[in-house]
Amino acid sequence: MYKNLLIIGFVWPEPQSSAAGSRMMQLINVFQSHNYNITFASSCSKSDNAFDLGRIGIPQINIELNNSSFDDFIKKLNPSIVLFDRFMMEEQFGWRVAEHCPNALRLLDTEDLHCLRKGRHQAFKDNKPFNDAYLFNETAKREIASIYRCDLSLIISEAEMEILQRKFKVDKSLLHYLPFMLQVISSETINKVPKFKERQHFISIGNFLHEPNYNSVLYLKETIWPLIQQQLPKVELHVYGAYASQKVNQLHNKKEGFLIKGFAVDVNQVMQNAKVCLAPLQFGAGLKGKLIDAMQNGTPCVTTTIGAEGMFGDMEVNGFIEDNPEQFADKAVELYTNKTLWQEKQLNGFKVVNERFNKKHFQSKFFEVLEETIQQLYSKRLNNFTGQMLQHHTLQSTKYMSRWIEEKNKTD
Repeated sequence: MYKNLLIIGFVWPEPQSSAAGSRMMQLINVFQSHNYNITFASSCSKSDNAFDLGRIGIPQINIELNNSSFDDFIKKLNPSIVLFDRFMMEEQFGWRVAEHCPNALRLLDTEDLHCLRKGRHQAFKDNKPFNDAYLFNETAKREIASIYRCDLSLIISEAEMEILQRKFKVDKSLLHYLPFMLQVISSETINKVPKFKERQHFISIGNFLHEPNYNSVLYLKETIWPLIQQQLPKVELHVYGAYASQKVNQLHNKKEGFLIKGFAVDVNQVMQNAKVCLAPLQFGAGLKGKLIDAMQNGTPCVTTTIGAEGMFGDMEVNGFIEDNPEQFADKAVELYTNKTLWQEKQLNGFKVVNERFNKKHFQSKFFEVLEETIQQLYSKRLNNFTGQMLQHHTLQSTKYMSRWIEEKNKTD
């Protein structure tokens, strides 16, 4: 069978800006290592931070929403697999793929469960405990429908695998656990990483277009950092992240040692310069790229239950998990000042990366499942009546809405 993969991107991948960008590049690299011919298409405009996929031999195609030009494009390309980058892309283009390339395997990369992130955010804003009423939101109805319409969905977190099966009753055969896929950190690399005495200051990092990251920095500024500074008055917090807006930059205060540094050209370098990473996330979903960056660079962390979700399994944490701000600050200070503790937590991080996110293991398992799904595609779809039903109604509604928008655009 020919190996032709079309990726329909929500955005053009920005691996230096976000965990989602890193995730997409990992998927691209894995498919390339299995000799797939890859085409990347997106309706999004490209920023300066976007990775030039042409450098690695991948055609970059601009596609339009609600435009039948996509039909001609996909019929000509005739891919064997179509990977939707987040459920919104499946909503927009999934019916066209099903209509014009019915034999193509439809693969969904959820990135994280958007309904979970959105529900937690709303509960946080309402200052109420998160429960099923927040989880079963409008986004959930769209996202779960998209999962059913696809042949296989890639889920980045074990916690989200459990939520999908337990709360939404999604059959396990439609889901595949695929976390970050990382290279093993060698002992040689570990020995080269800057030591305790060679580092200084705290670091916080994250794309500011992502609401949980901005909220986390605000929480640091208003609540946690003053508590840390009382105990360590000469220490600074360096805050990095792409797309820092005016509301982010105005948090900069040199006197308080709270420094907004903006976009990090080299995440590894700034992470290795820092002694401790702070990630007090109050809401969110998926796996946190900032914690992966910290572990890979030997930088112990203090985070919250939300931040740690899906990261450590039953392994020792590369720092501390604290939801109480006073305890969070105390643990941050302890980690910053205790060399023996710091070294112990650093080693925990290296172990977590090597044992829980081993690229070789997950890559092998993924392609086993992928090949099995391709071989059994007809029977798998036959057994997924809910998916058939949702596909039917999508063709009836979304298709004609899209056609109507297209015609309206012609007359406007």
